[in-house]
Amino acid sequence: MKKITTYISLLASVYFMSSCHDVVVPISTELTPDIFPQNTSQFIQASGPPYAALRGAYSLDYWFMQSESTDESIMPARGGNWYDNQNYRHLHYHSWSKDHGNTNSTWSWLSTVIGTTNQALSILDKTIPATTTTKAANLAELKMVRAIAYFMMMDLYGNVPIYTEYGDFTPKPNTPRAKVFDFIEGEIKAAIPSLSADVSVATYGRATKYTAYALLAKMYLNAEVYTGTARWKDCIEACDNVTASGKYALETRANYLQMFYPTNGPQMKEFIFAIPYDPAAASMPGTNGFMYHARYDVARSQTKRFSLPFTPSAPRSTLPEFYAHFNDANDIRNKQWLTGLQFLADGVTPLTVTTTKKGYDQFYTGADGSAAYTYQVNLTPKVELRQDAVTFDAGNDEIAWNMGYRNIKFFPDASSTTRNQNNDVPFLRYSDIVLMKAEAILRGGAATNGETALSLYNQLRANRTTSPAVSSVTLSDIYSERCREFAWESWHRNDMIRFGKYEDTYGFKTNSDITRRIFPIPTSAMVLNPALTQNPGY
Repeated sequence: MKKITTYISLLASVYFMSSCHDVVVPISTELTPDIFPQNTSQFIQASGPPYAALRGAYSLDYWFMQSESTDESIMPARGGNWYDNQNYRHLHYHSWSKDHGNTNSTWSWLSTVIGTTNQALSILDKTIPATTTTKAANLAELKMVRAIAYFMMMDLYGNVPIYTEYGDFTPKPNTPRAKVFDFIEGEIKAAIPSLSADVSVATYGRATKYTAYALLAKMYLNAEVYTGTARWKDCIEACDNVTASGKYALETRANYLQMFYPTNGPQMKEFIFAIPYDPAAASMPGTNGFMYHARYDVARSQTKRFSLPFTPSAPRSTLPEFYAHFNDANDIRNKQWLTGLQFLADGVTPLTVTTTKKGYDQFYTGADGSAAYTYQVNLTPKVELRQDAVTFDAGNDEIAWNMGYRNIKFFPDASSTTRNQNNDVPFLRYSDIVLMKAEAILRGGAATNGETALSLYNQLRANRTTSPAVSSVTLSDIYSERCREFAWESWHRNDMIRFGKYEDTYGFKTNSDITRRIFPIPTSAMVLNPALTQNPGY
């Protein structure tokens, strides 16, 4: 079992619980320049709270906003379960308001990451002795954590206030999205010279020089969305800086699925920046820190198949529109899905469930509804709102609970009794560098280092499928490849917007309002900061 005590060892004694606008508790620490921190290992411990905060809602609230609002994922109610005040219904229909649950909780989480990092920077700038040779690197690393949080905030909410000083409670107005972009870009570029170039167990889960270049590439790839100005050349240059390090490589076809297993970690050659998870780790106060994929993604009929010590809730599945991209029978990425008739782990023994005829189909009208009924589990591709379309409800029977193909990329962790998994979750991977560069070239950037969009596309495919290389590549091909490669990794909303597909009709959603490309500023944030202005359309 992986341990992430590096990030949490001080949480029992030092609570960094500030937000951008408020400090929940007074700060009382024993950190002084005389005693702590004075070396790299002590700094790693002291920098734990910002990383623990970043882990807080990344795999829950943030995931829901980035995936449930797209054609990648849908989470209907089933017999009233998971209606959750219409949270997931509103995400699917693009009908959320400024009081939407995930919109509020994600803003609060990212504000906590930023405030916690500001506080850590303030304390550590004072307590790390000026003579410590790694001081600049230590502070630059924390500024990267803040840059990641601001990137997520800019991507979701567009125009957001910028706070960089701990103890600054001045109500600040929204900064226009293009200016937030400039701020993040400046912070990253200023940090790069001081950031560590080490890629090892020692720096796993921490921001390095290559985290910075990869995040810049991601920003430049979307610069036209964020600022109105394309930056394809800059995207290619940032990608080349990662590749030139020689410290990353594409995992082979045989290893692709292992990247997301509960046993993943620093041995994965593609992970540029990953967020470690450990069920035994304490959570950052005010956040949860859970990684609950099996709970949401595994059909409850498959508890035995995965030897789970709990019954999964099983509400989450994909839509046929998204699954259509998985159209190559030789592609290893197909194996991240559960589809059709199901079998036990041996792949031979049918997975069966015994219920009643009425329990199998709640609309069964025969007089023998209470009679026993055994069936082989069959996951069907389409979700139907059989019980109540208004309440987004598929029904409370076996048919409903087995609707929709399920994603098990983050493979179920049978070792955890809390439903909280060990699987680390990548934020930036080397395969993204390959595809970002290919896309930037196709969109008008000049090819470099003898690499073309086609050669890069085939380079990735050679490590994912046994099908032959292709002779041409289009932006549509790149989009489909990104769907296959990054399913369930919180990038699909970002991609759909850039490719002009976010306003498409999919599932039950027909809303094509472009103002939905960004979320509203939550009511709770505007109460705390009356200088904020609501985003257009809300």
